Amino acid sequence: MALAFPVKHRKPELIVPAEPTPHEIKTLSDLDDQQSLRSHYPMIMFYKTSPFVKEKDPVGIIREAIAKTLVYYYPYAGRLVEGPNNNLGVDCTGEGVVFVEADAQVRLEELGDTICPPCPYSELLVSHLSNSIGVLSSPLMMIQVTRFICGGFVLAILFNHLMSDALGSIQFVSAVSEIAKGASTPSTLPVWKRELLTARNPPHIGHALHEYEPMDRIDHITKIMNDEKIVCKSFSFGPKEIKSIRKNLPLEIRSSSKFDLITACLWRSRIKALNLDGEEIVRITCMINIRGKKFLDLPTGYYGNAILCPATITKAKTLCENPLGYAINLVKKARSQVTKDYIRSTIDYIATKGRPQLSHFWNFIVSDASRVGFEELDFGWGKPIYGGTMYGGATNDNSVYALFRNKNGEDLVVVPVCLTVAAMERFEKELNKVIWEPVEDSNNLNSIMFASKL
Repeated sequence: MALAFPVKHRKPELIVPAEPTPHEIKTLSDLDDQQSLRSHYPMIMFYKTSPFVKEKDPVGIIREAIAKTLVYYYPYAGRLVEGPNNNLGVDCTGEGVVFVEADAQVRLEELGDTICPPCPYSELLVSHLSNSIGVLSSPLMMIQVTRFICGGFVLAILFNHLMSDALGSIQFVSAVSEIAKGASTPSTLPVWKRELLTARNPPHIGHALHEYEPMDRIDHITKIMNDEKIVCKSFSFGPKEIKSIRKNLPLEIRSSSKFDLITACLWRSRIKALNLDGEEIVRITCMINIRGKKFLDLPTGYYGNAILCPATITKAKTLCENPLGYAINLVKKARSQVTKDYIRSTIDYIATKGRPQLSHFWNFIVSDASRVGFEELDFGWGKPIYGGTMYGGATNDNSVYALFRNKNGEDLVVVPVCLTVAAMERFEKELNKVIWEPVEDSNNLNSIMFASKL
């Protein structure tokens, strides 16, 4: 249960680069300049007090390190501007990023497991910073360091999604942590090169893109979801849950990745809980990092958006009536689509179709932030007891996976889910059933694998 505690906020200030930086306009890529990315997203890290740095103030150390890091990442200190055809760029003005110092009248240990997403303290720790004049006019980063009376602290950052995804953002924060501990330069230097993820001339869309299919019935779906109160709950997948899921699967698919298992369980349980007509088309959309693809040749240090959202579709009754293996194979199919042709087709589609939104037509969009690495960031106080997404990205059709270490030292994947009250009750029952009860028919595996390829 969330605690109530007072927080005293100092007046927001602007941190500018510690040295003069170039004044230029940098163009965003077509993957950056998407309508769905015109928002801020928060990341948060909670740190215990440390006897080795007891006399040091995290506010001053982090403030100074940010200023020094902005010399290398100077576009973050600029502002977005619109160019020809409403294309966005960054005017590197050096105006700075927002910084707030705060003090909370509570001990970190009193918060317990409530610090994992969805964090109930967002209004106190970062959310008030977002009351700005708009994503396109506001600073590109907003930071708050809040001290606890025990000597611990929390670092919360709002990133402008048009500038970078989570992996790009952690590159910046990692550089801040290195400089906070005495480094003179970041170990990984930033690379802009947004032209590498820009549409071809002429564009060529040679791949089916289920994630962007028309949303003719979205108003109807939104009304259904808005007619009732929406509740958000977090579900944890630890070693016991994963072991049980694997045990209940046919031998041929027990080696599936943890992501595939969790996503399939959530998606299938969610669709069952929604009580859809069996003929409804449902889809699973997986956010996939395309860094490291040899044919793209994205350089080390690239910190722009490099995430695509491949999807697969099926009928609701087919998903619900088949064993879990069917859903697992559909998740694998979505991820396997990320080829050179798919990537280039997606970028061309975004650029030529007016920056379309992802389809929300009975879609479940998942992103795995549990391996981004925020839980490893050390500013001199050791690693955080929790580091990652604040809200879990949870909306009616979207969940972001986070990593949380419980008091027993077990690493859990925590997934916030939002549904109507009635659907949530059904969802919990279905999820427990699919995790703990044997449901597979190994003799049906061939037909499952065949059907998932259709």
